[in-house]
This record gives sequence, structure tokens and C-alpha cells, in this order.
Amino acid sequence: MCLILFSYELHPDYRLILAANRDEFYSRPTASLDYWSDHSEVLAGRDLKGTGPWLGVTRSGRLAAITNYREPAAHMQNAPSRGILIRDFLTGNSSPQRYLKGVSKKSEAYNGFNLIAGDPSGLYYYSNRAGRVRRLRSGLYGISNHLIDTAWPKIQRGKDLLKGQLSGREKIDIEKIWEILADRSLPADKALPDTGVGLQWERILAPLFISSPDYGTRSSSIVLMEYSGQVTFMERTFVNTANAAGDGETVMYRFKVNP
Repeated sequence: MCLILFSYELHPDYRLILAANRDEFYSRPTASLDYWSDHSEVLAGRDLKGTGPWLGVTRSGRLAAITNYREPAAHMQNAPSRGILIRDFLTGNSSPQRYLKGVSKKSEAYNGFNLIAGDPSGLYYYSNRAGRVRRLRSGLYGISNHLIDTAWPKIQRGKDLLKGQLSGREKIDIEKIWEILADRSLPADKALPDTGVGLQWERILAPLFISSPDYGTRSSSIVLMEYSGQVTFMERTFVNTANAAGDGETVMYRFKVNP
């Protein structure tokens, strides 16, 4: 996952509105959103190379999502898959705060990451490049490949666009959120961050929706968690976004949280 935009406890009906894009090489094997055969309470996609998910929920209302922290000079070739951190939270029963504190004690083994984990009791954030577990208060947040709410153009644009959908209306316009995730606006070079990948890649990675010959947005996801306990999880997948018009295959699951 390389982009997570979310509104937490701001809308009168929805405790959480989350919109996310997963960016990856097209050749990397992936299983689309579904309930897991080995853990039937977990609803998530799965990276078939690293065996872990990037975003998932459970029937009891647990949610977790992760992004990589972009720092190519510090990359460890044999580090464990960061998706394991999502898998272990979704299949476990520790509270989000306790789980993330446990992760913090072993976080040096992993390449850089941003991790959010929550359940009906609260939502928490931890990065092994920030150093502390943080409880998230009500607000509008954005995470890409740096720390939460880092003022990268894609985060600022994404938050502004999502904020426009939170203007007090009782129901969320799902199509408008899909449009946000499909946004390919490219900022000026002077606004781009310098993360050590070179200007050409900074340009490729700058839009909310990424497209290039070999790497791009493989899937877009929307998660809606209502105060009533109703959860809606949608995923739109793309085979090759270099030539896609943003109209990938979409699946949707709905369930009521069963604590």
C-alpha cells in the first residue's frame, strides 16, 4: 500500500472512511480481496510472494493497513515481509495499542513502514521511523511513503479532495471517492520530494494513481465503517494501469460487526 487517506470520527454516520491505493510491480503475484480460507474472519487481499496483506478487516471490527517508508539507501534485502505485521494483527486478539507496542520492540528487523491498527475501541498509528505508538484522534489523515501527514503534494491533494466529500451529507458518494483514487494529476517538479529514487521516479510516484510500463496502482480500496457496526469493503483491481482508464474490476463485501 502506498497511499492511505482516511477520515476518522468526522462524519455523523461513518466512524471511518478510508480510501487507499496499492502500488506494486504488475508482475508480483497477488490474490484479490476475499475471506481467507485459513482464517475465515479475515477479509483482505494477499501478496502471494510475501504472504501478507496490505489492508484488511475482520468480522469483529479489527482493521489494519500498511505503507512502505521510501528510503532506498537503507533497504535491507533479507528483511521479513511487512505484510506479516498486518496478518498477525488481523488473526490475533491483542488490543491495537498493545499490538503496536509489541511491534515497536522488534521493528528494527523490518524495512521502514507506517502501520495503522484499530478496532471499535480506537485507532492507532506506528512507524518504525517515528519511534512511538500514537492514538489517533478524530481528524482527516493521509499516509504515503513517509510519516503520517507529511506534506507531499499527493497527500495534500488527496486530503483536500476527500475533505470535499465530508460536507455534512449523510451518505458518502462512492463514485466520487473512486474518482479521488483515480486522480493522475502531476505536481510541478519543484514540489516533488527527494527520496533518493531520482527525478524520473519521483514524477512517476507523485500522482495519487500511479501508472508506468512495469509498476503502478494495482488496486484501489474503500472501507466504510459505520457507527451502527455496518462495514463495507470495496476493491477495484487493475491488470496494467499504464493503459487502463481507471475502470478495473470491482468487488464489494458488506457485513455487520460481531464483537
